[in-house]
This record gives sequence, structure tokens and C-alpha cells, in this order.
Amino acid sequence: MSDREIKEMQRLIDEGIVLAQKRLVEHSRKLGSTLVVSRNGKVVELLADEL
Repeated sequence: MSDREIKEMQRLIDEGIVLAQKRLVEHSRKLGSTLVVSRNGKVVELLADEL
């Protein structure tokens, strides 16, 4: 693969990750459930509305 192809593939992967995160937050918001995330090096449980 050329550098250009690698950069394009990485861009698509990054976009997919961002989209998956947005969908997860929206899904959790609809269900009123919590998400576990890392904040300042600590693991915390938050409602989706707090993100």
C-alpha cells in the first residue's frame, strides 16, 4: 500500500470510530443508561446526557 492509501484508510477508520461513539451515546441517551469512560485517568460512570 502506498502512503496515500494508508492515510485514506486511517481517515476512514477514524471517521467510523467517531460515528460509532456518537451512535453509542445517542443509544444510551434514549435508554437512559450510563456509559463508563475514562476522565483524567480515572474510570467514571456517567449518564449519556453528561457527555
